[in-house]
Amino acid sequence: MNQTYILVINCGSSSVKFSLIEPISGDIALCALAQCLLTAQANISVTFEQETQVFVLPAPYDHGAAIAALVTHLDQLKLSQHLVAVGHRVVHGGESYCQPVVIDDQVKGTIADLARLAPLHNNANLMGISAMQTSFPLLTQVAVFDTAFHQTMPEKAFIYGIPYQLYRQHGIRRYGFHGTSHDFVSQRAAQIMNKPRQQCNFISVHLGNGCSVAAIKNGQSVDTSLGMTPLEGLVMGTRSGDLDPGIIFHLVEQLGYSLKEVNNMLNKQSGLLGISGISNDCRALEQAFSGENEQQAKQAKLALSIFCYRIAKSIASFSAALVQLDGIIFTGGIGENSALVREMVLAQLSLLNFTVDPLKNQATRQGVCDNIATSDSRACWVIPTNEEYVIARQTHQLLT
Repeated sequence: MNQTYILVINCGSSSVKFSLIEPISGDIALCALAQCLLTAQANISVTFEQETQVFVLPAPYDHGAAIAALVTHLDQLKLSQHLVAVGHRVVHGGESYCQPVVIDDQVKGTIADLARLAPLHNNANLMGISAMQTSFPLLTQVAVFDTAFHQTMPEKAFIYGIPYQLYRQHGIRRYGFHGTSHDFVSQRAAQIMNKPRQQCNFISVHLGNGCSVAAIKNGQSVDTSLGMTPLEGLVMGTRSGDLDPGIIFHLVEQLGYSLKEVNNMLNKQSGLLGISGISNDCRALEQAFSGENEQQAKQAKLALSIFCYRIAKSIASFSAALVQLDGIIFTGGIGENSALVREMVLAQLSLLNFTVDPLKNQATRQGVCDNIATSDSRACWVIPTNEEYVIARQTHQLLT
């Protein structure tokens, strides 16, 4: 076995995803998921050669325990010796990073400082970095930032309509996220068109529990819907997306909410979950949409209608950032698999000359890549994202 691999780490607040990737081909040798961290139910599932094993994690049930369990498994499979680097997904890089960077103490300090903009994400990312540095002290550790792809946005796209000194003194601006996903699918769409990405113009739509739209002009991000934090923009699984800021003052001053309660509500109790009262899972809402419970069907329909309308409205508004449009790209768990959501979105975009082919739309899911538009429509691609491969590829490029 002469292959070398990049170990890609994606650390969340209560989970860690691992992928062992050959950076040139993108082949995945091993993948793992640690979940329910910081609880007694913490476990890690490891898939290698199409077999999955699940292990219970020992106390303290944290990110370190998950990474220690993975390292033990890699050693047992004799895979550790084939690692050349570790690539870390880091959510917020602010204006400090527009490219991947080798992690040192200064970089860790900057990531920690930027945790004020993404406390749940950056702090978890730092836990993964520290644990991997302990386990593999001789391996190069690389940070790849969700915000980096959007650092090409012009000021007119990222400055808010508030006093400018708040940007200059405190960095309050739109940063955007899901950059590795928008990067990957726009590159893939350019390959499908057989054109250099620098000559392509897309509107990329990443739909999952978190959602974002990006306008990509001549291969570069020129606008995106997520803002200084991952709360702005589209209605999402549990996040509200855009709303009148005055609502926050009304909740606090008139209805007696604390700021902590408002923050929790907007991030964890809103979106599809809050509107439907059923679930933040699009699959559950689609099932309720056509179910026998009339009240649940009504709320599920309302939630999905709002969700899809906001997506369509955002796509239409982002066309203002482009002088030409080669097509739309749908990606993410919902974007790749929900024919209903894609149909509802595209039905509201006929003015931009989008028409869905019903048969292609229904057939395109579970990893299938296709143009689901009719022959007389602008292109509308469904492209499965592969953020882990982007991280592995960029880590490898930085090393070489």
